[in-house]
Amino acid sequence: MKRRILTLVLTLLLVFSITTHAAAQNYSFVLSNEVVHVYWNSDGTVSLDYLLTFQNDIGAHVIDFIDLGLPNGNYDFNSITADVGGNSLSISSDFQGDGPDGVAIDMGSYAIQPGQSGSVHVVVGSITNMFFPDTADQNLTSGEFAPAYWTTAHGNTNLMITFHLPVGVKPEEPRYHTPAGSWPGDAAPTATIDDQGRINYTWQSTLANGYTQYTFGLSVPRSYIPAGAIYKPSIWETIGISFDTLFTWGICGCFILLFFGLPILGVINERKRKMKYLPPKISIEGHGIKRGLTAVEAAILMEQSLDKVMTMILFGVIKKGAATVVTRDPLKLTLIQPQPEGLNEYEKDFLLAFSDPKILPKKGLQEMTVKMIKAVGDKMKGFSGKESIVYYKSIMERAWQQIESAETPEVKSDMYEESLEWTMLDKNYDERTRQTFTGPIFVPMWWGHYDPTYSSSSSLPKATGGVQIPSFPSGRSTTSVPGSAFAASVITGVQNFSSKVIGDVNTFTSGVTKTTNPVPKSSGSFKSGGGGGHSCACACAGCACACAGGGR
Repeated sequence: MKRRILTLVLTLLLVFSITTHAAAQNYSFVLSNEVVHVYWNSDGTVSLDYLLTFQNDIGAHVIDFIDLGLPNGNYDFNSITADVGGNSLSISSDFQGDGPDGVAIDMGSYAIQPGQSGSVHVVVGSITNMFFPDTADQNLTSGEFAPAYWTTAHGNTNLMITFHLPVGVKPEEPRYHTPAGSWPGDAAPTATIDDQGRINYTWQSTLANGYTQYTFGLSVPRSYIPAGAIYKPSIWETIGISFDTLFTWGICGCFILLFFGLPILGVINERKRKMKYLPPKISIEGHGIKRGLTAVEAAILMEQSLDKVMTMILFGVIKKGAATVVTRDPLKLTLIQPQPEGLNEYEKDFLLAFSDPKILPKKGLQEMTVKMIKAVGDKMKGFSGKESIVYYKSIMERAWQQIESAETPEVKSDMYEESLEWTMLDKNYDERTRQTFTGPIFVPMWWGHYDPTYSSSSSLPKATGGVQIPSFPSGRSTTSVPGSAFAASVITGVQNFSSKVIGDVNTFTSGVTKTTNPVPKSSGSFKSGGGGGHSCACACAGCACACAGGGR
């Protein structure tokens, strides 16, 4: 009898331990790779192509179902397919992931066992209501998309997302949105043109993860999308509030978020983005370094502060004998006739901004900058922006090294005059100039035409009543000045240009950015989530986010 009781107890304990162990198993995995192609189609629909690689943890639950979050509920269920190595999988509407919309992929016999890895290919053929009115430019339509993510994932993910823009969009027309969600990769995408002539924007990072929502976006001219396919959200969607959210968060908390938190964050982010005046680099089969850019064009490629760029151009036209500074406060130039040969197009436009009485210098300089940015973009087609920037930084560094290693003031002066604009590419230009020019320095022969307060015993040509002035002599003058005074004059040139000519540099740059790389303003949208009380927030002008899946 005792033996029977003991056997029964042991059996119950064994069953209990097995049940407890099974219940304790949770989904836990590394999303090692996620490749997603987002096709923004000319009919206003969006198609998705996912390739997902999971590394299941040892001791974790078998990955028997994959919950794939989708941007919204306006997808064609019959257009969705999934496969493992070409072997079809079943698709179910029994979505149990975070967020309101998605599908479940039944892995069947291809379930990923604990400690094993596996890849799944998913295609979503058609999703509507993905294009939205662009609130920054009525001529554009915008959309945003967040790749699927899983709250049960951990570790790093090699994430690559490629936007395939509508057919026919020209390279200079689209705009990208700065990625949201603490994206660890470059904000600007790599832009290419595929064999179908479609522009592709690609973001990629090996430092991403599979449990964070990263949001990417674009804007294209409305003319490429049917008017009926551009979704106009309701007032509640526009301001980013749903009734579920109001009840969940409470009236008070919601108002605090809307009227204090979001506007403050929006202002901060908008200021940063307005300073990014370069559009995405367009490359066709392109790699390698683009040589032959001027120092000013290299500064544009590096997105240097525009007040510094303007000062570099000013130095250039004075060195070439095209203009002389009459007064520095306010800055007034006298053009020298005849104009020298070899002026760059942006130098001609720069001089026109100061000589044409029909336009204000600030407006003329903004138009010049827009034109110059487009010209640099054309020159960079087919070349790598990153590699080219490294190349021009090396030129800048060599220029500084030659100046700093010069053994005499005369040689140092000659080196500096020759490489002045290149040295200005240094982000620490101000401090490095002060540190380099501590002793006496021989000023360039043309210096009096930049600084009217400077006087030299040498006979420098001065702009008097007439404008017929001979070419400036090259080389240095025979007069030396304290290096600190010379450095201060160079540095204050940038400051004066900012304060006396273009005004606030942020405002000036914003006026350029709205043409070269306008940033669509985003209106929030929040959707209450399903499955265990979780939620999925899609904060974008076009709430096209794929919300979190997984979890079972």
